[in-house]
Amino acid sequence: MKATGIVRRIDELGRVVIPKEIRRTLRIREGDPLELFTDRDELMLKKYSPIASVERFAEGTAKSLNEQSGYLAAICDTDTVLAAAGTGKRALVGKTVSEKMTEIMNSRASYLANRSEGGDIADVCEECGISVTAEIIVPIVAGGDCLGAVILLSAEEGTVMGSGAVKLARLTADIIANQFE
Repeated sequence: MKATGIVRRIDELGRVVIPKEIRRTLRIREGDPLELFTDRDELMLKKYSPIASVERFAEGTAKSLNEQSGYLAAICDTDTVLAAAGTGKRALVGKTVSEKMTEIMNSRASYLANRSEGGDIADVCEECGISVTAEIIVPIVAGGDCLGAVILLSAEEGTVMGSGAVKLARLTADIIANQFE
């Protein structure tokens, strides 16, 4: 754990203000759920991710999606890529999602881009280093909240992802979302 040097007092209602620079760094926004942990005399706050609580399920789902589609498959929450399967998975797992990914998830609409057709490829994460030629991003929405996304990626030149891959990604997102409703 890293000390920040910032000290805050608890108000009469038991609230503590998390400084703006820390919220920005940790990508904590108004309304985000936080999980509380205690250990002896320490209190820790962690951004809550429902999908992270079913990480093994996400790993198995990514593997099945990769086997069925033939593409690099990944599952992320709103901040981090949690699981991936296929060639290049090590470049994704544990990485912070990009601002463009956050925008796509917030739109709650599926995103399809094929470079061979002039599509605008969105970077999945900020430091992935993967050359992507086609992608499908489907937000996982449960109870009106975006919990993350299902992602299919291809690095092969000339790849065109079609409606079958989109349907498979949407089905996967729906199955994951149903785990939380």
